[in-house]
Amino acid sequence: MQELTISNLERCFFKASQQNKRFVGVLIEMPGFKKPEVIINPNDNFDNKFAYYREAYDENLNHKHAKGIRIIGFTYGDSFGELERDMI
Repeated sequence: MQELTISNLERCFFKASQQNKRFVGVLIEMPGFKKPEVIINPNDNFDNKFAYYREAYDENLNHKHAKGIRIIGFTYGDSFGELERDMI
């Protein structure tokens, strides 16, 4: 498992783009929820979505403006099943 940093998240988006993968999946932990949320970003959104993550999350993937929200996993693939297998 790779270290959970904004740099590694950026690397994930870059590799997914280079390999023309369909999706990047991001696992988000939030206070008050029993299970993490899965966000699936389609290839066409990779650049804008990573720009959002860079703006909203710190180096350790904690949300800058919402205490307790953090990214706890990410991966890329061509199907929802691949993402699920790698993250959950």
